[in-house]
Amino acid sequence: MSALIDQDEIREETDIVWLEDSTALDYVRQNLDRLPTRKGKPAYHRDGRMVGYAVLGPGAKASRSSGTFRRRVFWLLPHDRDTDPSGLYATGAPAEAVDPRTLAPGTKGYKTERSEGGPPSSAMRELGITLPL
Repeated sequence: MSALIDQDEIREETDIVWLEDSTALDYVRQNLDRLPTRKGKPAYHRDGRMVGYAVLGPGAKASRSSGTFRRRVFWLLPHDRDTDPSGLYATGAPAEAVDPRTLAPGTKGYKTERSEGGPPSSAMRELGITLPL
């Protein structure tokens, strides 16, 4: 879950590969998965769909016990807002969700008013910014 991702665990990221247009998504779920390689599209074993993944640089070390690498995977479930806008997450977002616009290699990402489904903050209203962005 995003709250459990330590900045040190993602410091060797060199790129984030998006499989879908991340600007069209209010939020994505992020997890650190144990994967056999530093780069390339990982296998996906959850419900829903993978929308992106992180690539690690050559300095990333494999686990001594498993030989795997901890890499972020970004994903969505069938009941998430992009597929079911008036459903469970019409407002709010899952615990592991972050706004994809706040993600970068080595950056955890965070929730925003947009990822939470509004309403806009007072600062957004003062600036004349409306949702969705």
